[in-house]
Amino acid sequence: MKETIMNQEKLAKLQAQVRIGGKGTARRKKKVVHRTATADDKKLQFSLKKLGVNNISGIEEVNMFTNQGTVIHFNNPKVQASLAANTFTITGHAETKQLTEMLPSILNQLGADSLTSLRKLAEALPKQGLGAGCDICQSAADLPNLILD
Repeated sequence: MKETIMNQEKLAKLQAQVRIGGKGTARRKKKVVHRTATADDKKLQFSLKKLGVNNISGIEEVNMFTNQGTVIHFNNPKVQASLAANTFTITGHAETKQLTEMLPSILNQLGADSLTSLRKLAEALPKQGLGAGCDICQSAADLPNLILD
């Protein structure tokens, strides 16, 4: 009899420890631990260290071409590589840009498939017309008359 009373007291004490609020509120079953981005980054760096990656210096920019005609552009990235594991990592600030925004500087980086999509884009531009993008002046009547002396 005494043993059951002790167990009930012990059980009530344990239940009081896991109660969130006052009387009548639900008890938490388990404490949820939220992971931060820095913890994930540390795990990733530890895994890369196990692979034996080395820093590659002298890379000023990295451009990744997607199938949708966009470019993922990294300016001054940190590039690491492990040739034995066939692993390359690129970390830094990434910007997603259209292919036309990067055109003059990336012509030598384009492959055969990107060049064909660029040709299709160039063929589509004359079909739209030269003044199709001009919102300021839609017709010649909108232009002011110039006064010549």
